[in-house]
Amino acid sequence: MIGIVIFTYRDRVQELSSYGYLGIFLVAMISTATILLPVPGIMVVFAMGAVLNPFLTALFAGLGAAIGELFGYLIGFSGQGLAEKSNTMVRISKWMEVNRKYSDLGILVMAAIPNPFFDLVGIAAGTLKIPLWRFLLFCTIGSIIKMVFFALAGAKSLNWIFNI
Repeated sequence: MIGIVIFTYRDRVQELSSYGYLGIFLVAMISTATILLPVPGIMVVFAMGAVLNPFLTALFAGLGAAIGELFGYLIGFSGQGLAEKSNTMVRISKWMEVNRKYSDLGILVMAAIPNPFFDLVGIAAGTLKIPLWRFLLFCTIGSIIKMVFFALAGAKSLNWIFNI
């Protein structure tokens, strides 16, 4: 799927590079600020990894993604029960509450792997009043790790396929 989209819009990938790292930061931030609705910001990181430095692409995308994830954290922190009734939310919250000393590692791992449940992790972290700086730190580290893989994959595959 990613390959089809990138191939179809390969000319736009070059245009996106004119926005540089700030554009990557903003796309990642906006795409992760949605709650429980997937927005394909990862595709931009994948494509831009081929055009710009993949490590800087991952750094700016990871920072943007972590800032965007604050939206879910703040919903949980404010006490708004957006997803309290979902079984997945209940299980994540219970795991984080029981394993508080491992919650930082849980945030990092869940941020580092592409999954649709990270919004729930952010909400649970906010609900449990995990300090904002800790959530942001481990979310940022995990997001950068994830983005490195996508940016490098884009750099290797798109350069090889399209000679960008």
